[in-house]
Amino acid sequence: MSAIQAYVRKTAPRGRDTERVGPFLATFSPGTTHPMLNYAIPDDGARPTPSEIDALTEAYRRRDLLPRLEYFTDVAPDLEKLLVDAGYGLERRVPLMTCTPDGRVDKPAPAGIRLRAPESGEDFRRMRSAQYTAFGAPAEIGDDEVEQLKTSGRHLLAEAGGVVVGGGVALEVVDGTTEVAGIAVLEPYRGRGIAAALTARLTREAHEAGAHTAFLTPGDLGIGNVYARVGYQPAGECVHLSLS
Repeated sequence: MSAIQAYVRKTAPRGRDTERVGPFLATFSPGTTHPMLNYAIPDDGARPTPSEIDALTEAYRRRDLLPRLEYFTDVAPDLEKLLVDAGYGLERRVPLMTCTPDGRVDKPAPAGIRLRAPESGEDFRRMRSAQYTAFGAPAEIGDDEVEQLKTSGRHLLAEAGGVVVGGGVALEVVDGTTEVAGIAVLEPYRGRGIAAALTARLTREAHEAGAHTAFLTPGDLGIGNVYARVGYQPAGECVHLSLS
């Protein structure tokens, strides 16, 4: 678990501004206020003082961002209580799932669906818009975010009759580890196996690029079952906390 958290610390700053605040690495994505793209990561064993938590909060407030953290509980078991005592609330508690090359199950794209890498800025914009819409977030995508996407990993979009209906990304491989993230499909196209196909393809490409461990954090039990069908198994827990 510590190795996977170390991977996140190394990759989350890519294309983002960062600030070291006590035992936290705070990250800030230019051009977007989306909470899932602006969050802090604790050091292993982090036990911040109240003043260090206040300083973290202020780092996000002065940028007009939601103070927020994402981390794996095993690496900082005392941190959640300290944050809650400081006023932070639990957004969600989700499983961490991992997949090895031997455990991967390939799933083809369903009939009428084409999976391909984005080929232009407009492709990236349409893919991200579909992802945000699927996640229930505003779908306005700025030029800075489009440029950041171009260098942020191995992206894959799903098309139906020329309409981008979903997407996902496998982030860079570091020390044999990669994260598969952002798997999303527009509501009218769900239940057809598109999410499973996106996940399987991205995972296969990551393994072929040298990853021995791919991991992801499903947002709910339903999508977790989809990931299990392509070979992902529970391996731990991730928490998201924020201060409104």
